[in-house]
Amino acid sequence: MSEHHHADQNEHEAKDPVCGMSVDPLTAEHRSQHAGKTWYFCSARCQSKFDEDPGKYLGERQELSLIHI
Repeated sequence: MSEHHHADQNEHEAKDPVCGMSVDPLTAEHRSQHAGKTWYFCSARCQSKFDEDPGKYLGERQELSLIHI
């Protein structure tokens, strides 16, 4: 009886933060650095969108400057 382990299959997978597609970080051509972490993308288009506004895709809150009078 043979056993199949799927954990090894997902060990080298990253998720494109823009579109949610699975990406292999070992072969990904498109990547960016943000907040000390490497992010992987399925395409140059997703990478470009991320680079323009990483917080939009990572759920980072933008701090608003309030002027008190």
